[in-house]
Amino acid sequence: HVQLVESGGGSVQAGGSLRLSCAVSGYTVGSICMAWFRRAPGKEREGVARIFTGTGSTGYADSVKGRFTISRDNAKNTLYLQMNNLNPEDSAMYYCAVRGSRGACTLTLSAFDIWGQGTQVTVS
Repeated sequence: HVQLVESGGGSVQAGGSLRLSCAVSGYTVGSICMAWFRRAPGKEREGVARIFTGTGSTGYADSVKGRFTISRDNAKNTLYLQMNNLNPEDSAMYYCAVRGSRGACTLTLSAFDIWGQGTQVTVS
């Protein structure tokens, strides 16, 4: 049984930082595509950052480039999202996700089929 559990969300002032974590159980993150998505009230879920855990190759949405960093610790089976210089537009529920099938590792929402329950980030 695969389970993703996010943590690290909270409330922060604009300009502040948070680090989100996603603990993975029941699945080895050694060589898979993982990503962070977010959903703000009234908006569609959008991709934030993705990583292919085998090579460490990453990709980011334009809105977070230079501010967010996705990383993984394969030994701990954990995905991270370091978020710096946060602004109110970053407020959302953040979800980690795993692409269970083969294919290009991109921020295509429909390609991800394993999801965590989310962690709330609020920037004021």
